[in-house]
Amino acid sequence: MSQNEDPYRPHVALSTSSLYPKGVPETFDAAHRLGYDSVEVLVTHERMSQLTHQLLNHIQEYQVPISTIHAPTLLFTQQVWGKAWTKIQMAAKLTEQVGAEVVVVHPPFRWQAKYARNFVQGVREVSRMTGIKISVENMYPWRVAGREAVVYSPHYSPLGQDYDWVTWDFSHAATAHMDSLAAVQELGSRLGHVHLTDGSGETMADEHLLPGHGVQPVAQTLQYLRDTRWRGVVGVEVSTRKAKNADDRDAWLSESLAFARRHMEETD
Repeated sequence: MSQNEDPYRPHVALSTSSLYPKGVPETFDAAHRLGYDSVEVLVTHERMSQLTHQLLNHIQEYQVPISTIHAPTLLFTQQVWGKAWTKIQMAAKLTEQVGAEVVVVHPPFRWQAKYARNFVQGVREVSRMTGIKISVENMYPWRVAGREAVVYSPHYSPLGQDYDWVTWDFSHAATAHMDSLAAVQELGSRLGHVHLTDGSGETMADEHLLPGHGVQPVAQTLQYLRDTRWRGVVGVEVSTRKAKNADDRDAWLSESLAFARRHMEETD
């Protein structure tokens, strides 16, 4: 580190999905108590995740900003905000209204043929019109009747696709048997966002284990981002549904935050 540079410090957000089935208020409360830098809001059927004034109220109450809006492009949120492009446009608008930095979207499902056909260029155009960074997340193949099926278009992997920005999820990478460090190095300046988690690589399920509890080179990847002084947001997106109680859940979320800081903060 040069004498003119400040020590590198990661920006770590807590995703509302990490507290599922709890919601937005519980996520803001945990982020405030545990020392997270911001909140990532996954837009779902929960009305509070969709309403600007509710989100602004939580920002004011807990003094924790929102850094990221995850558009409702998951399978279980297909009925939220209507048509596919409407979801992207509304997510970009919400991002601007709450002062966030990035929208996370999933690639289209193969049955969304018209949407998929113009997806790469369409995402770029919405980003240019709104000035919001729209970051496409890496996904994974599904297994149907014992056979692997590619259900995303143009592909579950963003590598080789002409996206301006990409979100990298370690759990998805584990399910897809991809090397996260190599992928992040290949993406270079196109890496727009990170979902901090892990996976065993032994199942086709999306596990969202705590970082360091799976097989992905999570620590090495975070250290690489530190060394290259990457300026994006690291969003903790882990599953806490198996936590026995609120104290256990807090411990897991604290561990994930400490993992990010341990491997990304520069020391003298």
